[in-house]
Amino acid sequence: MRPQATPPGTTAGATTAADPDDTEFRALLDRLSDKATADYYNPFTTFDWPATIPTDELWMSPELLSVHGTEIIDELSPAQLRALSRWESVNFYSLNVHGIRELLLEVTRRIHTPGFELPSEFFHHFVGEENDHMWFFATFCLKYAGKIYPDKSVKLPEAPRDPDIENFLVFARILVFEQIVDHYNVHLAADDRLHPTIRHINRLHHQDESRHIAFGCRLVQLLWERLLRSGLDDAARHDLRTYLDRYLAISIGSLYNPAVYRDAGIPGGFSLRNRLLAHPARQAAHARVLHKTTGFLRRIGVFDG
Repeated sequence: MRPQATPPGTTAGATTAADPDDTEFRALLDRLSDKATADYYNPFTTFDWPATIPTDELWMSPELLSVHGTEIIDELSPAQLRALSRWESVNFYSLNVHGIRELLLEVTRRIHTPGFELPSEFFHHFVGEENDHMWFFATFCLKYAGKIYPDKSVKLPEAPRDPDIENFLVFARILVFEQIVDHYNVHLAADDRLHPTIRHINRLHHQDESRHIAFGCRLVQLLWERLLRSGLDDAARHDLRTYLDRYLAISIGSLYNPAVYRDAGIPGGFSLRNRLLAHPARQAAHARVLHKTTGFLRRIGVFDG
C-alpha cells in the first residue's frame, strides 16, 4: 500500500495519509495501539516524587553535557560540573515541555480530519501519552528547579502552504524532535549515577516514544512518497531539505542555553554557546545524536545519500 495522490477534482487537503486498504500500515497501527493499551500507566499515581533531589549529585550524564569532549569541561570545578548537569537537565525537560506543546497542537489539528482517518485511533493514544509526558516533565522542573526555561528557540521560516507539504514537514519535525529526545532518554535511563526519579522519568518516556517513533517513521515515509508521486520538482525538494536542515540545527542549538551557563555559575554564556557549537568534538556529538534521524531521511530519499 502507498499513500494516494490527490484524486482529480479534490483538494490536496482532502487526500488520505494512506490508502484505507493498506493492510501493512493498519497492522502497524493496531500493534502500536494494543501495546499502548498494555503499557498504560497513570502518571499521577506512578511517580513517588521525593521532596528534593540532592544538588551535590549529577542530574545529567556527563557524556551528554554540552561541554563534553572539549577543553572547557576541564576548566570547571566539580561544583560547577554538578551545577551544569542540574541546569542542563532542567533545560532538557523544559525543551520537552515546549516541544510537546507544539506537537500536540499539530496532531490535534489533524485528528479525525480528511486524510488522517486511518491513524486517528492511534492519535488518541499519542495525544494522551504526550499530555502525560508534558505534565511529568513540567512537574520535575517546577518541583526541583522552581522554573521552566522559556522557549528561546529561533523560529523557522513559515512552512509552505501546500497541505501535503505542510503535513509532511509537521510529522518530519515531530519525528526529529522525538528521536533527539529518545537519544537522551535511553542514556539517562540506564545511568546508575543518576537519581532514581530521573532514571524513571526517562525510562517511561522512552517506553512510550519507541511506539511514537515507529509510527512517525512510517507516516513520514508515506507522506514523502505521496509528495514524490505528486511531481515534486527539484527546487521544491531542495527547499524541503533546506528547511529540515535548519530545523535540525535549531533543535541541536536549543541544547546550548546561555541561561543554563549563567545558572551554573559559568560566565560568558553567549560566547561560550557559540564556542561550543563550533567545537569539533561537539560537531561529532551532534552527528551521533542525529544519526538515526539523518540515516532515516537519507534512506527514504529526503536527504542525499
